[in-house]
Amino acid sequence: MNILCTALYEKQLKVILEEYIKENYEATKKFKLYLDTILINLPTKVNKYKKAQLFDNEDIKEIPHEDFNILFFIDKISENYLILAILPKD
Repeated sequence: MNILCTALYEKQLKVILEEYIKENYEATKKFKLYLDTILINLPTKVNKYKKAQLFDNEDIKEIPHEDFNILFFIDKISENYLILAILPKD
């Protein structure tokens, strides 16, 4: 399975990183590196994550990361993981 990102996710992540980098470059680097590690390991850890609260669909799950939830969709037809969005936790 491939891991693909939506334009929305990439836009949201860019905004988050631009804000973080103003405060602390090293913390921003660590945040992004850990996030990349989570996403790279997604295929082996997919069952670890719970169904997203915002959707009534077992194929849409969320990954908690610091103050955010990363939403992803398991597309069983095309055999891809689609990273949908990164949202602040409530």
